[in-house]
Amino acid sequence: MPINNRIAAFQDDMTAWRRDIHAHPELGFEEKRTSDIVATKLAEFGIAVHRGLGGTGVVGTLTGLGTDSGRTIGLRADMDALPMPEANDFDHASRHAGRMHACGHDGHTAMLLGAARYLAETRNFDGTVHFIFQPAEEGLGGAKRMIDDGLFQQFDCEQVYGLHNWPELPAGRIAVHPGPVMAAANQFEIHVTGHGAHAAMPHRGIDPVLVSAHIVTAAQSLVSRGTNPAESAVVSITVVEAGTAANVIPDSARMRGTMRTFSEENHSRIQEQFGRLVTSIAEGLGATAELRFRPGYPATVNSEPEARIAAAAAAKVVGEENVVWAPDPTMAAEDFGYMLKERPGAYIWLGHGAHLGSSCRLHNPHYDFNDAILTTGASYWASLVETILPRSA
Repeated sequence: MPINNRIAAFQDDMTAWRRDIHAHPELGFEEKRTSDIVATKLAEFGIAVHRGLGGTGVVGTLTGLGTDSGRTIGLRADMDALPMPEANDFDHASRHAGRMHACGHDGHTAMLLGAARYLAETRNFDGTVHFIFQPAEEGLGGAKRMIDDGLFQQFDCEQVYGLHNWPELPAGRIAVHPGPVMAAANQFEIHVTGHGAHAAMPHRGIDPVLVSAHIVTAAQSLVSRGTNPAESAVVSITVVEAGTAANVIPDSARMRGTMRTFSEENHSRIQEQFGRLVTSIAEGLGATAELRFRPGYPATVNSEPEARIAAAAAAKVVGEENVVWAPDPTMAAEDFGYMLKERPGAYIWLGHGAHLGSSCRLHNPHYDFNDAILTTGASYWASLVETILPRSA
């Protein structure tokens, strides 16, 4: 099912929905206006609407015209914006200072609404589709909140699928990974305690800045010497805070950073080794130090059978030559990983096209979603449903 006339006819409507949402961005768990729009549209399409999961989450449920195979799948779009200013001056730029749709969730929402409208009109499938509109993807874990609120108990899904626009990929292409797509992301904080002294008399103190410097350097060995070179991991210390005066050795120092991995094995190993490294370096220099981890998103890992299904559905829309199979994953994170830990499925990258050059990049104050790909995304969703839940001849 390449982009057909029916979905192409929705282009203006999807563009209007998308730009309206872009102009009124809402942060995680505050998406009241956006969820109202979603719920209203789903109801207009004749789709059963359920609200409240994850606070502002919306789930639409639609059964096809087949013989009721009993099969069920979930399709997910995220709705939240980012807490950042927008630098664009077009008519649909953010009307709320300090909030912006800089990651394309406005487009994700519009595409899934377009697919829901098409599927509600045609119902050319056998089974049930749950359209999952999720709040708070940007760092707040809205996917986990929906799951904890009973998402898959109330709306059982054999498989679950997601997508994200990808500016690095030309418009008209779709990338599918048969395994890891995005990394697990965890934040950490290190507290180093030494003993303050006059900077001219360092022998009378224990310098936590020196200890911190050794930890920063040694931490890189966790990846360069502790991780299989065929695998990927990141340990980045991004904040170092200590002292208030140039002539004073402070009592303490604090560091913060992020650790990213694809496998749970590497995550556990690096966390354990990092703790030992921090403690031993501090003790060796006469100080004490404590490493604290704050768990973040799990890795987003596709199950290969569902990834192949997604690739087949994508090929029906953009052609096999435009499906990129098994590209390199990214160390960025995404809370769809929570859903893939609960159900098999696949998360694909939809080519966005760098039509605006560097300003097209995600989380950029000049970013805007490429409306030309709205029909591609909606067509992919429709193709996926009709591929997984075909009607009997």
